[in-house]
Amino acid sequence: MKSKGQGTRSKGQGAGSGKENRFSLCLIACALCLGIAGANAQSYPSKPIRVIVAYTPAGTTDILARAVGQKMSEAWAQPVIVDNRPGANGNIGTELAARATPDGYTILMATSATHSINNTLYPDLTWDAVRDFAPVSLVALVPNILVVNNSLPVKSVKDLIAYAKANPGKLTHGSPGNGSTSHLSMELFKSLTGTRMVHVPYKGSAPVLADLMGGQISLTMDNIPVYLPLVKAGKIRALAVGSSKRTPAAPEIPTAVEAGVPGLVAVAWFGLVAPARTPNAIVHQLARETARILKLPDVHKRVTELGAEPVGGTPQEYATFIRSEIKKWRKVIQDAGVRIGT
Repeated sequence: MKSKGQGTRSKGQGAGSGKENRFSLCLIACALCLGIAGANAQSYPSKPIRVIVAYTPAGTTDILARAVGQKMSEAWAQPVIVDNRPGANGNIGTELAARATPDGYTILMATSATHSINNTLYPDLTWDAVRDFAPVSLVALVPNILVVNNSLPVKSVKDLIAYAKANPGKLTHGSPGNGSTSHLSMELFKSLTGTRMVHVPYKGSAPVLADLMGGQISLTMDNIPVYLPLVKAGKIRALAVGSSKRTPAAPEIPTAVEAGVPGLVAVAWFGLVAPARTPNAIVHQLARETARILKLPDVHKRVTELGAEPVGGTPQEYATFIRSEIKKWRKVIQDAGVRIGT
């Protein structure tokens, strides 16, 4: 009996030990996974980083991505490759980024279009600006600038409004795509001034600028970095900026409010995001590096000379900012009755 009892106790102890062993193995496996993730974060980056730009080369998104990417490459001794994937108002490149492996080696230069406007304008998108991305850092705030081709007989915003009302439907305004901040800025302008113009969407800012200088379109209200050098060279004429105060890059240009259109404030933004589930350690490393880069004297000067405001900040601050921008632009879209294809 004693032997049997001892055998029973031995069997019970063996069963308990098996459960404990399995639990211990799970703990070890979890520790190994965490260790590997930590090691990967510590060794990051160990290969080239791809920065997807969902627009054409030479636009504001591209300019900022290359300015930040170059400094990252110098600091980390790894290539940082800008990959331009334009089309569908940024949706093509953004979807590509959303589906990328979340390891920190593919990031996206997000914009106010891709991450605060498109989810309202395109209800059938397969990606979501909040759900499918990990915010890294806000990079820059960029006012839009209202510019016209030199052949248009207007010298001020008041002249433009008068001319547009005298010639309803004759003027054409270009934008980098339906639903872009450029498009919405002009829809807001038309709504506030009671004017009628024809919208002409393009696949990026570069072709808008080319046709504006060539006289194929009358005007645009687009991101200031692309257009300001041509304004200063006399190739096109600036009437106003969409910021709440005059830009240091061109203090002689009045704000749209000063020029006679109360309520017309149009500022685009640009920032880095990674695919959702990118390790937090890598996300924060990218954020810290971005903030450092934006404070470098040569980068700060380059960005401000373009008319942009360098920002930086934490992933948490950027996440809050994105949610507030989605709410703001949703209201603008709904109030203006903007529809894709208009």
